[in-house]
This record gives sequence, C-alpha cells and structure tokens, in this order.
Amino acid sequence: MRLGFALANEFSDHVTERGNYLWLAHSKLRPAALGPELWLGALPPDVRGTSRVLRDGAVLWEKPFLSGEANMSHSIANLERHHFKYALFRRPGDVHVHFFGTATLSFSDGIATRPGDVFEIAAAPFTLPLRNPLAVAPAADIPMRVL
Repeated sequence: MRLGFALANEFSDHVTERGNYLWLAHSKLRPAALGPELWLGALPPDVRGTSRVLRDGAVLWEKPFLSGEANMSHSIANLERHHFKYALFRRPGDVHVHFFGTATLSFSDGIATRPGDVFEIAAAPFTLPLRNPLAVAPAADIPMRVL
C-alpha cells in the first residue's frame, strides 16, 4: 500500500563515485532528507521544480528539474511491482522509500559543496520546500574483527 509522495533529497558523493565506478553504491551510503509534506493520492504526471544550493544564505547554484511519470522511463506501478515481487519487501510494518531522481546535479556543474551549505528542493504540487544542510561527521576508526 502506498502512503503518498514527498519531496526528497538523496545525497550522492560523486567524488567517491569518480574514484572507481565500482564505488557507486558507496557514494550513496549517506543520509537522505524527506520533505515536510506527504502528497496523498495520485501524483500529477508532470512535476517540475527547482534544486538550489545555498551558501551563507545566498544562492550558489540553481537549476530546474523534471520528475513525475511523464518524465520517467518506467511507470510507478511497474517499479512497485518489480520491487514488491520479493517477499523480503512485503513484511508487515516495513516502510520503503523510493527515490525517482532527476537529471539535475550540482556536481556536474563544478559545484563543490561544503559543510553548512543548504540543499533546497521545491516543486508543485508541494507547497513547502525541502531544505537540508550539509554536515560532515568526524571520521571514526571502528575496529572490526573478521571471523
């Protein structure tokens, strides 16, 4: 059962990804942000919005994006069918979040983000933007024992 749709921001570390193409999964092992609203019911087929990076309160980078089924290669129903065909993903009480993505990347425009930068995503039909600041946790050397 689908609850609804929300704006979301999945941070991908493209510096890590460019180090080795096999590190794509590692580049996505980052916290993600979910927007302040949940859109109930069918999502409009054409969703248009704007992604921004703010630094010290000023716009550092901004680009429009397209999302929604009209701008996707697969239908939402098809993606859900393929995901939920596996019993592992049909356990009662579990919550799944699917990121549909866009072709809008600040990294490809040469933007190097830094701690304190704020990512902002806004799109109709949502009335509130999603804003999340970038923070970097200190590195931790976690001892591991392989058996």
